[in-house]
Amino acid sequence: MRLKQSHIDSNNADDPELRRLYETAFPVQEQIPYDDLIQLLDAMDIDYTAYYDDEALVGLTMVLRLPRYNWGWYFAVREDLRGKGIGQEILTAVLDKYRDERPFIMDIESPLQPDAPNPEQRKRRHAFYLRNGMKDTGTSRTWEGLTFTILTNSDEPFTQQDYDDIVAALRAVWENMPGEQ
Repeated sequence: MRLKQSHIDSNNADDPELRRLYETAFPVQEQIPYDDLIQLLDAMDIDYTAYYDDEALVGLTMVLRLPRYNWGWYFAVREDLRGKGIGQEILTAVLDKYRDERPFIMDIESPLQPDAPNPEQRKRRHAFYLRNGMKDTGTSRTWEGLTFTILTNSDEPFTQQDYDDIVAALRAVWENMPGEQ
């Protein structure tokens, strides 16, 4: 399958299909309200891409480009299309796009969280990313009861402080957005 990519910005992000995929693909605790996310597209260097098979939306990615890293912030494939190679095609495209730049970093729900409600899904997702070129950094973070494992495509070390720096950069922008005071 050859997917078509479409760049999304604040002018075209308020699309009902994109909003629905975003709001259904991630646990509520992991989501920034979609309207706020649209505002962030103007405030931060976010590469928001929608993926289409013909005219049908099949997935989305959001990569936050930071000075030291490219942060794979959101990656989703429509639930009814998972397990059909679409996620692999999208991940390959994203990793190829950023291969010669800064390290690509992402977090996923940890397969090691003992009280996780979806342990098998987490293990499958972790294995998927490892099969497709990502490496486990051994770094994790717990946020609102969810533990995340940090992955990278780089051989460079990635530490807890590196993760904290990314979160601090996000928080600084978020706290300065209109209406967030």
